[in-house]
Amino acid sequence: MKLIKLATLLTLAAALAGCNTTDRLANVGKAPVLTPITDPTTTAGYQPVNMPMPAAIADTYQPNSLYRTSAKGFFKDERAHRIGDILTVLVTIDDSAKMANSTSSGRTASNSAGMGGIFGTAVTNISGGAIDPSAAVDFTSGMQNAGNGSVNRSESLETSVAAVVTQVLPNGNLVIEGRQEVRVNFEVRDLIVAGIVRPSDIQANNTIPSSKIAEARISYGGRGQITEVQQPRYGQQVMDAILPF
Repeated sequence: MKLIKLATLLTLAAALAGCNTTDRLANVGKAPVLTPITDPTTTAGYQPVNMPMPAAIADTYQPNSLYRTSAKGFFKDERAHRIGDILTVLVTIDDSAKMANSTSSGRTASNSAGMGGIFGTAVTNISGGAIDPSAAVDFTSGMQNAGNGSVNRSESLETSVAAVVTQVLPNGNLVIEGRQEVRVNFEVRDLIVAGIVRPSDIQANNTIPSSKIAEARISYGGRGQITEVQQPRYGQQVMDAILPF
């Protein structure tokens, strides 16, 4: 049964490798194709955001007053606040972490048992004195364990991307999503930003730092010849997934 599963996986891997090879051969000498501009809410996998919402506050007006209770500000501005509006996200990531852990444990145990009297004499007579009845049973066990782990990483990214408001939550917070593609020669760099922002965190110039995005999803990667060279082949990835050693 295991051999059948292994053969099936190898067959699928070969088919995937064949498809990938065919695609690569068809695109020889061509630059990676840019993704067409589409409505983010119509793409596959898009899910509307549901978050805990406070109770709604009904509008109340005072005589001879221009202020209403649900207003986010007294004066109107041009900052993003409706579906389809655009704002600029200032992506700044400067993160580093360094830590090390070391564990060591050990245990030893020794147990012995003997017998005397008539039983001890019987054992001595039967074994001809080869067995000492005072230490007829002797158990010894030991265990040693040692482990070491360390993390040393650093990420730094500073850029900006325009995002579109795709949803306005009941409490006024905005769901945003933005994507930027840059093609240089035969390599495409993708920058994706998504999350939830407060209108009051949007600055007067219609920008917002990435640190003020709740449920932030920031992805920066690429595709093209350089990325393909950096990735292991499909066969190697399949073998790495199924081999137990």
